[in-house]
Formats: sequence, structure tokens, C-alpha cells
Amino acid sequence: MMTDTLDKNNQNQLSPLVLWTLTVATGLVVANIYYSQPLLGDIAQAFKVSNGAAGQLAMLTQIGYATGLLFIIPLADMLKRKKMMLIDFAFVVASLLLAASAQQIWVLGISNFLIGLTSVIPQILVPMVAHLAKPEERGKKLGTVMSGLLIGILLSRTLSGFIGEHFGWRAVFYIAAGLMIVMWVLIGLIAPEVEPDYEGNYGSLMKSLLSLVKQEPQLRLAALRGGLCFACFSAFWTTLTFLLREPPFNEGSAVAGAFGLIGAFGALAASLIGRLTDKISAKVLITYTLVLLLVSFIIFAFFSRSWAGLIVGVILMDMGVQATHIANQSIIFALNPNARNRINTVYMVTYFVGGALGTFLASRLWSSYHWAGVCAIGISLSAIALVIHLLNLRKQDKKVFNHSGV
Repeated sequence: MMTDTLDKNNQNQLSPLVLWTLTVATGLVVANIYYSQPLLGDIAQAFKVSNGAAGQLAMLTQIGYATGLLFIIPLADMLKRKKMMLIDFAFVVASLLLAASAQQIWVLGISNFLIGLTSVIPQILVPMVAHLAKPEERGKKLGTVMSGLLIGILLSRTLSGFIGEHFGWRAVFYIAAGLMIVMWVLIGLIAPEVEPDYEGNYGSLMKSLLSLVKQEPQLRLAALRGGLCFACFSAFWTTLTFLLREPPFNEGSAVAGAFGLIGAFGALAASLIGRLTDKISAKVLITYTLVLLLVSFIIFAFFSRSWAGLIVGVILMDMGVQATHIANQSIIFALNPNARNRINTVYMVTYFVGGALGTFLASRLWSSYHWAGVCAIGISLSAIALVIHLLNLRKQDKKVFNHSGV
């Protein structure tokens, strides 16, 4: 009876104002991780380093994010979440200001790592929405907040590319710091506090991550799927700015950023997956979304020298990656309600380790194989993800068949 009362109180806190505040915050904070990608060519010129060296900045941001997910996000199960976010915002602002004022490339590298490390607030907010939402509306509410996250990821490049081309790359980080101060205030005024569920110390909390990995095969599978998908996604977006600087395009950071607007169409379509996972099997949907990802890189391989090929490929790729991500989260958040932040930690750490791997491989292969190497990464990793997923579905079908006694 006590649990029912607490659940109702939590659900009453997720008003439309609170939901949209959390959604906007999710989009703006996650954008910090991607601002540098359309600017890599400009940064390479400013510091007189190679494109491959500049590409490592994006990898450092993703490594920082994975590190924050691993060591910071589990704390959301044992600390008050709103208070935790407000403290983190201070460090986000400081990291962005350090990047904006960096005079050496190594300082910019450190600041990019710190931006990733501190910009983990969305991974507190997403499980928070899952916690506050009614069970029958969880997919719908997650779809809303994930739309904010996905649009933040994609439009961050558009905003960054435009500002970088007209006002310089440093202005992007100064403006981002200003936006973080605004969201800091809004979260402080509007977001509800969520009390911790975990009773224990930090050491036992971290050990419980290993237990979750061992106990939850669906978490392991979702994490692997997500990591492979995000490796493809990161490989594309890290090197797109280099492709567009070459003939026949000969374009700068603004055009590279504008592709985020195109990708946003795919993300908006993907947000419908949140509603669909309330009604039909997420595992079946993932089969189709992984096929979309594979097809997108085949299109990039054969039609990347045309605007039409790039545009169609970007829409399909973003739709495939983001829809797979939402479906994965609908699966993992249903596993253990008392460990949602730790489950999200396992999933998202794997996700961004995959992203860092994709960025690293693409930056390395670009030097020798250019766009063909990037497409080879995308086709190979998306095909591996699809095969693993289909083999797992087949294994589950066999179990059902055997249990039926036929």
C-alpha cells in the first residue's frame, strides 16, 4: 500500500511543465558532446594539426562521457538526483569555458574530455522520467524525452556549424556555457526531487554493476547492439566534415552542421518507436531498425558523391540508430525498477565506448582510405549487430518451442 502511494506521488510530479523542462534540458546538455564535430576542420587549421589529430578531440569527449557514465551515474541510485544535477551543472559550465579559452591543442583535448565527463545529466534525467511516469505511459514519456535528446544531438551540429563559420569556433563553447547556466536555473526551480533507492556505500554500488551484467542477458545484448550502432553513427559524423571539404562539395562547417537538420527528420520518426514499444515487441522492431542502419551505409558507399545520396543516407542512418536506442531502453528499463540508473550506466557506458571506437577507427582509416574506409566500418559493424540480434531471436524462439512441448 505504501509503495502504491509513493508511485502515485511520483507520477503526479511528472506534469507537462516538468516533462518539457526535463526534455529541453536533456537536449541542451547532450548537445555539449557534439558541438566540436562540425568544427574539427576549423580547429585543425587554428592549431595547425592534421584532420586525424583534430578528430581525436571528438573521441576524447566520448571517452569522457563513458567515464562519467561509469563513475558518476550510478550515484543517482544512492543520492538525491536533483541536488546531484545542480552540482554537476557547475562543472559543465567550467569545462565549456575552459574549451572556449584554450590556447593549446592539449588544453582543448583535456577540456573536451571534461565536457564529456560532466555532461552526463541526460542519463540522470531519462531514468528519472521512467521512474516518474505511469507504467502504461512509460514508453510514450520516454519517447518524448528521448526526442529532446536526439534532436539535441543532431541540431547541436547545425548550431555549432553555423556559429563556427560566422563567429569562430570559440563562440560555440561560450554560448553553450550560457545555455547551461539558464538550464541550471530552470532545473533548480522546476524539477522535482527524487529520493535514492539504494542503501549502501559507493564500493558496493559499483560492484552491483557486475552483478547486473551477469544476471541480465537482455541488458548485455542491448548494450552490445547499442555500442555497435553508435560506433557506426560516430564514424559517420566525425568524418562528414572532412568529406564535405573535398570536391565535389567544397563546403565548410556550416554545411556539415546543416546535416543535423536532415538527421532530425529521422530522429523525429524514431521517437514514434517509444509509443510503439508500449504496444508491440521492441525486439521485433529492432530487426527493422538495424536493417535501416545497414542500408544507410550501403547508400553512403555507392552514392556519397551526390547530395541526394548523403541526404537519404543520413535520414535512414539516424532513424535506424536512434530507433534502436529507444527500443533498447524500453527493454532495459523494464528489467529492474530499483536499479534503473545502474542498468542505464551499463548500457550507456557500452554505448559510448562503441562511439569512441567508431570515432577512433574512422579518424585512423580516413588518413589511408578516406570515405571508403568509413563506409567499410559502418557496413561491417551494422551487419555484425544485425547477425547477433537475429541469432539471439532464433535462440529465444527455440526456447519457446522447446517449452511448448512440441
